[in-house]
Amino acid sequence: MTNQSDETQLGSGLKTRHLTMMGLGSAIGAGLFLGTGVGIRSAGPSVLLAYLIAGGVVLAVMYMLGEMAAARPAPGSFATYARAAFGPWAGFTLGWLFWFMMIMVLGAEMTGAASIMASWFGVDPWIPALVCVTFFAVVNLAKVSGFGEFEFWFSFIKVSVIILFLVLGTLLIFGLLPGHEFVGTENFLGEGGFMPNGIPGLAAGLLAVAFAFGGIEIVTIAAAESENPQDSIKTAIRSTLWRIGLFYLGSVLVITFLLPASQIQGAETAAESPFTQVLKIADIPGVVGFMEAVIVVSLLSAFNAQIYASSRMAYSLSVEGNAPAFLGKLNKENVPFNAVLLSMVFAFASVGLQWWNPTGLLDFLLNAVGGILIVIWIMVAASYLKLHPELERNGEITTVRVWGYPWIGWATIAALLAFVALMLFDAGSRSQIFSVLIVMAVLIALSFITKPRPSQVGSKS
Repeated sequence: MTNQSDETQLGSGLKTRHLTMMGLGSAIGAGLFLGTGVGIRSAGPSVLLAYLIAGGVVLAVMYMLGEMAAARPAPGSFATYARAAFGPWAGFTLGWLFWFMMIMVLGAEMTGAASIMASWFGVDPWIPALVCVTFFAVVNLAKVSGFGEFEFWFSFIKVSVIILFLVLGTLLIFGLLPGHEFVGTENFLGEGGFMPNGIPGLAAGLLAVAFAFGGIEIVTIAAAESENPQDSIKTAIRSTLWRIGLFYLGSVLVITFLLPASQIQGAETAAESPFTQVLKIADIPGVVGFMEAVIVVSLLSAFNAQIYASSRMAYSLSVEGNAPAFLGKLNKENVPFNAVLLSMVFAFASVGLQWWNPTGLLDFLLNAVGGILIVIWIMVAASYLKLHPELERNGEITTVRVWGYPWIGWATIAALLAFVALMLFDAGSRSQIFSVLIVMAVLIALSFITKPRPSQVGSKS
């Protein structure tokens, strides 16, 4: 059981709208604007089925996680529930896996944002990176309500751009803009039909989009600092999931209707993005610069949310005796400032690592990131299967309840293991499995040789 007396000493200023936008901000990053074309290239329009399959799995994972989080709000979220279900080794391993994943991902986010900003101002990339890391340190060390408000408006910009894109795309498809005619299905079904590369293409597309919804787990981490965790989790999970589904599926529909398959591919720059190509059809001036700005906002928003999530996980690990005590210190705003500073230090180190790029090391670390989400999702389902009867007996289950126990948990695990099988048969993805297994083995070994200390955190420094 979570030590509520310690953990609830964190702030409680997050509102439901903050949680919803934080979930959106984490899941809708540069991957949507730059990476969508990879899945479409592999599967054609049938990538919509891949998004539905992946979305269905994540929907089940999030509702199982939501049931546990509403019953026992904790900043450690899934790591705390894994510990309750399977013992200290599980909480230690999952918590540090997540922290490692956040650090590597936010390093990549900042690297991308700094590169674009450096090209705007004609400076070295480390300069905007340092400015942004310092700025976000200040944001994350302030009251949590201020962080939530900042992230809300950051995410709001992204959401507004996507809505504008969907509206413009729909008008273009139906020929409702001056100088444009009804498009029909000429592009959607014109080059090979709905599934141009057959089942293998769909499988490749599924691998390309399997992690698209990753990041919304932050909703259950942040719920521990919300004003009403039970109601906030229920509303935020539901709102986040349907909006992400709408934005991803809607964007893919617009792109596949308006662009020939031969023009759609993964993008390294804003100019190559399928979103940019669609906006060019609408004759919007300065579209490349506009998309660069949107991508920078997306990257910085995701970076901000990931700093929050990694610091709260480090705090929770300290609460449970699996991290140094200093990470559990709170400042006068009830923010775990040492945990925030640790994330910032490693964030900048991660950025430096990506510019240094030692042979083999960076690829190994980033490959491990690719498999960690699968591990987290499998452990969420396994924890739910173990804890649901206990929550039921204790009368802890709130209005956030998953119907269909236990089959929903087992079906989710089976689907995730099918993802793993696909990755093992795909040369480009196989290394992700091996990398994460090595990192997991190291963490599990550390969990058994590191003696947890009694928790004495939650104190003010």
